[in-house]
Amino acid sequence: MSRIGIVGAGSWGTALAMVLARRGGHNICMWSHTRRVADAIRQSGENRFYLPGLPVPNTVRITTQLKECIDEAEILILAVPSEHLRGVCLAMLPFLTKDQLIVNATKGIEDGTYLRMTQVLHEVLDQENLRLPCGVLSGPSFAQEVGAGSPTAIAIASSDASVAARVQEEFAGPTLRLYTNHDVVGVELGGALKNVIAIAAGATHGLGLGHNSVAALVTRGIAEMTRLAVACGGERETLAGLAGLGDLVLTCTGALSRNRHVGMELGSGRRLPEILADMHGKVAEGVRTTHAAMGVARGLGVEMPITEQVAAVLNERISAKDAMKELMSRPGRDE
Repeated sequence: MSRIGIVGAGSWGTALAMVLARRGGHNICMWSHTRRVADAIRQSGENRFYLPGLPVPNTVRITTQLKECIDEAEILILAVPSEHLRGVCLAMLPFLTKDQLIVNATKGIEDGTYLRMTQVLHEVLDQENLRLPCGVLSGPSFAQEVGAGSPTAIAIASSDASVAARVQEEFAGPTLRLYTNHDVVGVELGGALKNVIAIAAGATHGLGLGHNSVAALVTRGIAEMTRLAVACGGERETLAGLAGLGDLVLTCTGALSRNRHVGMELGSGRRLPEILADMHGKVAEGVRTTHAAMGVARGLGVEMPITEQVAAVLNERISAKDAMKELMSRPGRDE
């Protein structure tokens, strides 16, 4: 039996706890930053704030003490919003041991530093000269459907093949299939950048445009995602797989996508602060990732026209309608 600590009790952390508990063979402890979430799970047997209506197996222990979640865990899953990852990792640092394996399930790019999530993690670990094995979990996976038991396929990436193979073996079950990958850069950037394109895809829906527009955004979106990933050292093939195209298609077209929802509301004319307030604490990672992605792209001289227009809309420099006009009026070029 493996001891697994899940750091984060939002929708994704809860869904992972549920699917791993149903798989069996694990001792699972999940940490919640918020006492009301932990109390709700204990009292009602479900996470009514993030995944209402889905039972959390009673074999999942819930705690608000980070040390309790980390102590004796062999595998630690990070499932917190990207903006909080550094702070949570710093809080974890005193409790980590050299024998633990970390699986990052947070998607995003840190604003200001423009670091990928595993880069943030390693920067924190370096403060104590810790060199823990690390994997990245990403792919097309709405938490609601994973928690409900819908068959799902995702990628686990690590520069160490044995780490990826171990996570694949420990996590795979009747409803969750994992594919190993060695391209950490490509898998992480695919998972982060697709949220930006999903905002644009949602805006086309909010504007009342058709399927042609969404298809164009998805296709050109994967092109600019790939350009940036390759410039950062990732591999083109990764962006054509689960963590790239697979996640992009899901997030741009699925009704459960928070980023698509934000785009739809922007396209209908609502302002970003109002949209986010109505989400009641649920996070649309693409909002923060857009600015960070533009910072990375500018530093490397990579052209990202869709991301640039999404940034302009989020910053209220331009309307979603005018952003679409800007994209359509760009000079012609070869595909």
